[in-house]
Amino acid sequence: MLLWVFLLMILTFSSGSHCSPPSLPLRMPRYADAIFTNSYRKVLGQLSARKLLQDLMSRQQGERNQEQGAKVRLGRQVDSMWADQKQMALDSILVALPQKQRNSQG
Repeated sequence: MLLWVFLLMILTFSSGSHCSPPSLPLRMPRYADAIFTNSYRKVLGQLSARKLLQDLMSRQQGERNQEQGAKVRLGRQVDSMWADQKQMALDSILVALPQKQRNSQG
């Protein structure tokens, strides 16, 4: 243990000398910061691309739903008009049937 303390003290004092370049201790944190920053930017870019893709897909899905809803509403309107026409035809037949029976008897 005492040997480790002694080696640590020697390294600490020797790093202050002019023999070693002073920029070496600063390079490692800068390098680590650059790696982190680049990785962080990549992740942010991927997240924004994913969000953009999800927004586009949801818009496209919303448009599809609106088109399908319009088709369903149009189909319902056509069905309603067809049912109204059938009802009017049945009403006219029911009105005309007793008149024909009276004409054929009379």
